[in-house]
Amino acid sequence: MSALAADAGPAGRLPRLLAGLRHDRPVSLDEHLARLGPLPRIDLIAAVEASGLRGRGGGGFLTGAKLRSVAGRRGRAVVVVNATEAEPVCAKDKVLLRHVPHLVLDGAAAVATALGAREAIVVVGESAHAEQATVAHAIDARARQGSDGRVTLRLAVAPPMFVAGEETALVSLLNGRAAKPTFKPPLPFERGVGGAPTLIQNAETLAHVALIARFGPEWFRELGTVEEPGSALVSVSGAVRRPGVHEFALGTPLREVVAGAGGLTAPAQALLVGGYFGSWVTAEQAQRLELCAASLRRVGASLGAGAVVVLPASACGVRETARVARWLADESAGQCGPCVHGLAAVAHALERLAAAGGADVRPQLERWLGQIEGRGACRHPDGAVRFVASALAVFEDEIRRHLRGRCAGAAR
Repeated sequence: MSALAADAGPAGRLPRLLAGLRHDRPVSLDEHLARLGPLPRIDLIAAVEASGLRGRGGGGFLTGAKLRSVAGRRGRAVVVVNATEAEPVCAKDKVLLRHVPHLVLDGAAAVATALGAREAIVVVGESAHAEQATVAHAIDARARQGSDGRVTLRLAVAPPMFVAGEETALVSLLNGRAAKPTFKPPLPFERGVGGAPTLIQNAETLAHVALIARFGPEWFRELGTVEEPGSALVSVSGAVRRPGVHEFALGTPLREVVAGAGGLTAPAQALLVGGYFGSWVTAEQAQRLELCAASLRRVGASLGAGAVVVLPASACGVRETARVARWLADESAGQCGPCVHGLAAVAHALERLAAAGGADVRPQLERWLGQIEGRGACRHPDGAVRFVASALAVFEDEIRRHLRGRCAGAAR
C-alpha cells in the first residue's frame, strides 16, 4: 500500500503524521528537524495524559496511563516500538517507517527519556526489508548527530508470524526465546525485556507522541472527538479507487473514509473494519457509522489495527471469510488448544460452507466459537472468534444460498 497525503503543515488540520513526506525517499533527519525542530524538554507523561491519546495498535488503551504505569515501577525501563505489522491488509506502520522514520524514532526517544530508559528497541518484521533498511539508516544518522542524548536506539527483527507482534511474544523474542505469546501475569510493564519494566507501543502511537511533545495536548485535541481525540492512519483497500494509507480525524463518518480513498469502484456489500481481528458490517450499517470506538461499538466492531476493507457486491463474503479464517488458523503459535484445534476446526467448517451444497455447520460453528473465546494464551483466538461471528451475521443470506448449492459471487 502507498501513503497518500498532501504536503501540509502540522497545524490543527490534516495531514499530521503524513505531512511533509516524500514519495521518492525517506525524509532525512536534517529535513525532519528543519520542518519540526528538535524535541522540547517538557513533562511528557503529563502532556500525553492531557492529550487523551489512545494506542493505535489495536487495544486502544490510554497511552498516558501506560506511561504512568511503567514510570511507577522500580528499575530502569526499556521501550519497545512494535512495528511488526504482519497482517496483509495493514500497512500504516510500514508507511511511517518508510517515509517519516524520524517521527517514530522521536516518539521512542521522547518516552524513553521521560521514563529514564537508556534503550529503545524498534522491532520490524523479517519480510519488511525496505523498512528495516530505512530504520537502520535513520538510527545511524541520529547516533552520528547525538540526537537522542543518553538513549540508545536499536533495530530488532521479528519472524514473519502474525502472533510475533503480540506484546508478550515480543518480550520473549527480545529475551532470546521464541517469538510466541506467554501467559500473563507478569505483564510487560511489570517485568519485560531483561526483567525490566517495559513499555510496548506501536509505531503510529509514538509518532503521535512526537507531535504532542512539540505542539501540546490542546493542539492534539483540535481534531477528533472529546472522548477520542486526534487523527488515525487507516489502511483502506478493496473496492476503492485509491487504496492505501490515509489519515482521518477520529469521528469521521465511514462513508467519508471511503470517499477519502477515492470512492467506490463497484457497489459495496460489506466492510471489514479493524482488520482480520475486526468485524464485518453491512454497507447499509457503514453509512451510519463513524471512525471511533463509541460508534463502532454499537455494531460490535472496533477500529482495531486501523484497516478498512471494502467488499464489493460481486464478491462472495462466505469465501472471503473462509480464506481469512484459514490464514488466522495457520498463523497460530501452535501452543494452546483453542488455536491449534479450535481455529483449525472453525476454518475447516467455513471452507465446507464456502464450497456450497454441504451440511449446515452453523450450530457447530457457534458452539465452537463460544468454547474458544477467552481461553487462549493470547488474544489471537478471541480476534478470530470476533471476525467469524460477525461474518455469520452479516453474510447470513449468502450462507443460506450456499446451503442450497448456490453462490452470489466469487472470492475477492
